[in-house]
Amino acid sequence: MGEALAFDASFIQPIEHRPKLEHVDPIDEVPTIDLSISDSRSVEQLVSDIASACENWGFFQVINHGVPMELLARMEKVAKLFFDQGIEEKRKVKRDAANAMGYHDGENTKNVRDWKEVFDFLVRDRTLVPASHEPDGTSLRVLTNQWPQYPPEFRETCEEYAKELELLAYKLLGLICLSLGLPIADRLKGYFQDEQMSMVRLNRYPPCSSPDLVLGVGRHKDAGALTILAQDGVGGLQVRRKSDGEWIPVKPISNAYIVNIGDIVQVWSNDKYESVEHRVVVNTEKERFSIPFFFFPAHHTMVKPLEEVVNEQNPPKYREYNFGKFFASRNRSDFQKQKVENVQIDHFRLPV
Repeated sequence: MGEALAFDASFIQPIEHRPKLEHVDPIDEVPTIDLSISDSRSVEQLVSDIASACENWGFFQVINHGVPMELLARMEKVAKLFFDQGIEEKRKVKRDAANAMGYHDGENTKNVRDWKEVFDFLVRDRTLVPASHEPDGTSLRVLTNQWPQYPPEFRETCEEYAKELELLAYKLLGLICLSLGLPIADRLKGYFQDEQMSMVRLNRYPPCSSPDLVLGVGRHKDAGALTILAQDGVGGLQVRRKSDGEWIPVKPISNAYIVNIGDIVQVWSNDKYESVEHRVVVNTEKERFSIPFFFFPAHHTMVKPLEEVVNEQNPPKYREYNFGKFFASRNRSDFQKQKVENVQIDHFRLPV
């Protein structure tokens, strides 16, 4: 698939989920937040901006985030060099049901194939995760990174990038803690310090002659705590606006990262913040690259509303669930179509 994907029926979206191609400038946009602190901008103002963005959108862009742009440029360069290779070379590091790290070009979202190819790697190599082929996810397996021989600087660049994004993820998590009124910014850090499952993905979306029928990634919500995305200037990410359900494009901003709330933060916040659906539309002329960092806790993490945010007036809305088993169940649909939609956090919602 180095040059183009062979179009077939497995890519075609159901009619109700096909993208509308007419361009409409949205009245409002996903907010952009400056993470720097200055005499004119206090921590309290920053935390307030984060709270507003999380409540109203579930998405925001950040600038002055501290990640060296020279490093992101190197990541984009090695991603393109890797994906520009022939399919035989890329498949030397192809992932499979036994090891979900590496190259893949047949991922499904909502049981429809995505118009993309990907390369995945773990932030912490040799990570314990529940076995996705086990219905209850009880047995554990070790995931390991697979690194291609070309380009030669690929592994070093990826590992350096992962460390920088992990620092940014902790910073954002701390701000979200404060925005929820938690006593300290480090309240949630412990869930990620022991055997975290965080990973980075390189996405390539080839040009597509039928952008009205397919999606680069179908509509979905993210299972983790946070996702931090670098997208190139081509654009294509769309967010389902909470106020009216319309699909709103997230405009590429130079040197910015896109951040979205995942299912875990929705549960931790007891629905104060919501994990919002998003998708990727494709381009007829240009290939698009993006690099998401998925901030996942350890496989043994039990997720439930935080005790600081629940009370008699705001009782817990979710029963506790194990993140590793949840994630393993979600990932089974990557390789084969399922008869039913994969597990969602609504399945753990308590009756009112």
